Amino acid sequence: MSIFDFLRGEFIDVIHWTDDSRDTMVSRFEREGHAIKYGAKLTVREGQAAVFVHEGQLADVFEPGLYQLETNNMPILTSLQHWDHGFNSPFLSEIYFVNTRQFTDLKWGTRNPVICRDPEFGPVRLRAFGTYSLRVTDPAKFMVEIVGTDGDFTTDEITFQIRNIITTHFSQVISTSGIPVLDMAANNMDLAKIVHQRIEPMVAAYGLELINFMIENVSLPADVEKALDKRTSASVAGDLRKYTDFSAAEALTNSGEGNSGLSAGVGAGMGMAMADRMMRSGPWGRAPAAESGTPTPPPPPAADPRWHVAEGSVARGPFTQLQLEAMYREGKLTPQTLVWTPGSTGWAKAGGVEELTPIFGDVPPPIPTS
Repeated sequence: MSIFDFLRGEFIDVIHWTDDSRDTMVSRFEREGHAIKYGAKLTVREGQAAVFVHEGQLADVFEPGLYQLETNNMPILTSLQHWDHGFNSPFLSEIYFVNTRQFTDLKWGTRNPVICRDPEFGPVRLRAFGTYSLRVTDPAKFMVEIVGTDGDFTTDEITFQIRNIITTHFSQVISTSGIPVLDMAANNMDLAKIVHQRIEPMVAAYGLELINFMIENVSLPADVEKALDKRTSASVAGDLRKYTDFSAAEALTNSGEGNSGLSAGVGAGMGMAMADRMMRSGPWGRAPAAESGTPTPPPPPAADPRWHVAEGSVARGPFTQLQLEAMYREGKLTPQTLVWTPGSTGWAKAGGVEELTPIFGDVPPPIPTS
């Protein structure tokens, strides 16, 4: 190796970072075996920040731009090294490039169900998931609080911590919201705003900014969803006759897709049957007796009146008219006996009651005394 090759490897004139990945947040400038030349060019592109760390201490932070590394634009590093203004020797420092663009479509979700009290279903277990976006707003704080000496820091290393913060506050918000499960979808935006406001200060403590936070779905356990589907199906079915007709027509459509001739024949038969049913249907969905072929049953016989018989000051009964006839044959009932039945105006002599005259036949009434 020539002295020129050694010098080219020892001194670095241009420092920059290019990255085409979508998840790298921090990358350390590789300087193993190299020294940074005093007066070297530092290029910081848009969406980046360069952080100098000297002997374990955070030094200067450079925003996007082109810099010549000298004492006038490295004040912290100059004070740490006690450099004179005439210093022009190489120096050793770690340089970290921080990606300050937005990292979008980061996922979050509840690992365990959140138990809530629903006003309609009672205690329920809910799961939720969604997305969020963040970016680094304070590279120095982010390096100190999160990255440390990690030379290749990706979003996977921070999303786990952010996800824990999100799920903790989301569980508290949703369990105290009092929003019914069936109305969760209509309130996702409001819930997301509340969770965003609660976790934003905690994320800012890491030098990060939470750009947006979205709740995509809040779901019930599979068994509960099946039961809810059955309940919805029963409610939609309503009239079982109409639901049966609809199901039969739908099954016919699905089964006849591959056989147009069969579909046409069976469809015509079912159409005629359904039309006949509709023609014969009455106001309440029942065919009239005269058209259905079933004879109309006779009306039920009228109820036999019940009679009460007065024996002195005691009322006996009730008796049927057949029982009264037996009592007349036994001599226990005469035309002068007082009788009463529900609906009558009062007690009357049996012989004067039109309904009971067949019992006494042609017996003449008693001759009145003068």
